Amino acid sequence: MGMRLSELVADHKAALMDSAAKFTAAADADFERHLDIAARDVSRVLPRVISATLTVEAGVSFYAAPADLMRVKYSTWGDESRQRLSRWDANYPHYLPKMSLVEDSGARKIALTPPPTACQIAVCGSEYPYRYYAQHILSDVEGETTVPEDRRDLLLLRAAAEAMRELAAHGVAKPIQIGGSVSVSMPKNGTPAALYEMLMKEYRGQAWRVG
Repeated sequence: MGMRLSELVADHKAALMDSAAKFTAAADADFERHLDIAARDVSRVLPRVISATLTVEAGVSFYAAPADLMRVKYSTWGDESRQRLSRWDANYPHYLPKMSLVEDSGARKIALTPPPTACQIAVCGSEYPYRYYAQHILSDVEGETTVPEDRRDLLLLRAAAEAMRELAAHGVAKPIQIGGSVSVSMPKNGTPAALYEMLMKEYRGQAWRVG
């Protein structure tokens, strides 16, 4: 079934205990923000890998990037041709374009450098398969949340750290307590600034172990 955003918000609130009352935005916007930031950070250490395809044209370097693309991974364009042809064949694709993510005229684009040639397209085809790292999605729609169930604790741990960071940034200095579903091997009370440091240390440790 996958995780629902509303369920994650409830777990996040429970973890914050009494300090949850300090976040007063309508429609749980504060808690959703913490979880969105956490999802972006989880995406950085445990990204999704998506397969996609570009239709390339001779002499064209820039192509629209998917909205969820964080960074490109690799392309298999030309692999079949390299397996099929001898390296001494006149049509063997020796030097294929390198793929990167760039900003062009204010828009994120996939850049192929140098641009593909007509000869390369004739040999390798106009469909350019590639893979990219994508950001995780949190949603209340069935099946749309992409963070795996077994990463729930990691996500909630990072969300709790973000909540503590915000409290510290707003000058909250009195000791508070956290708990609920956030599992950390250390005391769960202290100032928001201290808890933020402890939670981030635990988050980085867990992310390193599962990454």
